[in-house]
Amino acid sequence: MSYTRNAAQQYRKMNAQSAVEYADSHQLITMLLEGAMERIAAAKGAMANKDIANKGTLISKAILIVDALRAYLDMEKGGEISKNLKDLYDYMELRLFEGNIENDESMLEEVFSLLEEIRSGWIQINPNKPLETSLPSQDVAGISIKS
Repeated sequence: MSYTRNAAQQYRKMNAQSAVEYADSHQLITMLLEGAMERIAAAKGAMANKDIANKGTLISKAILIVDALRAYLDMEKGGEISKNLKDLYDYMELRLFEGNIENDESMLEEVFSLLEEIRSGWIQINPNKPLETSLPSQDVAGISIKS
């Protein structure tokens, strides 16, 4: 049985690596948002189960993902939108850290909700379709899209 579980885990890992290799920047950001949300949901489960070590690991991974999202911001081209997202990511990291320390599920839920809102807007953007704004089509909401 453990061989089957290990094989399934390896398959999922390889499948995820393939998805990342062939994803464009828009898809990568979507995957980062979803990855942070998955880790927060899992951390809430670990918190409920009083699995402190796993909770801390999952929250740390979520913080690293939010930090990676910040790295995609183009502060020059994105202007105020990028600054607002940067500030929001800073806030999310702080709330995740505090939620971990205080063992407060509501803080994790708050960040999950914020990420869900960003994700919802982000997936509606089609990077292959020119935007109807003054922003260049390769710069979407202050996040540089590199094809």
